[in-house]
Amino acid sequence: MDIDRDKLMLMLHRMWMIRNFELKVIEVHSAGEFTGAAHPYIGEEAVAVGACAALNDTDYIAGNHRSHGHPIAKGGRVDKAMAELYGRVDGYCKGKGGSMHLADFSIGILGESGILGSSVPVAVGAALAAKLRDESFVSLVFFGDGASNQGALHESMNLASIWSLPVIFVCENNQYAVTTSYATTVSVEHVSDRASAYNMPGLLIDGQDAIAMYEATVEAVRRARAGEGPTLIEGLTYRFEEHSLGLGRVRRGEYRTEEEIEKWRQRDPIVIHEDRLIAQGIASREECDAVNAETQEEVERAVDFARNSPFPEESDLFEDMWANPIPQP
Repeated sequence: MDIDRDKLMLMLHRMWMIRNFELKVIEVHSAGEFTGAAHPYIGEEAVAVGACAALNDTDYIAGNHRSHGHPIAKGGRVDKAMAELYGRVDGYCKGKGGSMHLADFSIGILGESGILGSSVPVAVGAALAAKLRDESFVSLVFFGDGASNQGALHESMNLASIWSLPVIFVCENNQYAVTTSYATTVSVEHVSDRASAYNMPGLLIDGQDAIAMYEATVEAVRRARAGEGPTLIEGLTYRFEEHSLGLGRVRRGEYRTEEEIEKWRQRDPIVIHEDRLIAQGIASREECDAVNAETQEEVERAVDFARNSPFPEESDLFEDMWANPIPQP
């Protein structure tokens, strides 16, 4: 598949944006600038970036608790994302949602949820809306290997197949559900093997390769727009950091070896993408380094934006919770 230079460089830019955003989140969270759960996407960038590069702004995505990478991959603003993590009014959800609830309907980001697998029915509902309204948008949902065992996911896949809905299921198989190994909790070798039970294509893709994820998603989007129904894509990937910030201080014992982590670090998705661009003469080393530097600067500006944004007022507590505002006493 021929992919133009602008698209390839956009993938690199968004992967570096996610990486530098997450590195800064780890830094400021460790410094106590904000509290609460945060789940780094470091190591998995190619899955979301490759998949979202195949979508239009009018297409929808929904994510999960590892939630920062998905909206950034879709083109979301890092300043509004950072402000949301800080609990400030200029955040995506006016500071009320936090790390696991980043949404921007204007570019198709339906949001994320900390409830395992709960975004999957939401994405299927969006796809149903597309079909009922005879509109051309598709819906794509990210979920992990842990969520692949949730009943809501299987019900959603079954319904999507019965109704031939324009939805794409993307499993980010990073090998562990918190600290529980995929190998000990799933009866099939790959999550994508389960697609046959719902009469849809199941693709096993190298999740460290943004181009491979892009190409797989392009075909899934084509099928969805043509009315051929859903696709299950499994991106085999790995998270380089802990499941969530602070988990290492409270968990008991090790659940993966340093050798395993280092083996996967040798397949860093950004390095893989950069090496390909340089080898094919698409970009120079200097151009790749410039993208890294540019995204670092943008993330620094995002932190300043978040720090300077005010906290919500107490009187704002019940705003945006219901369709009809509650009358104030």
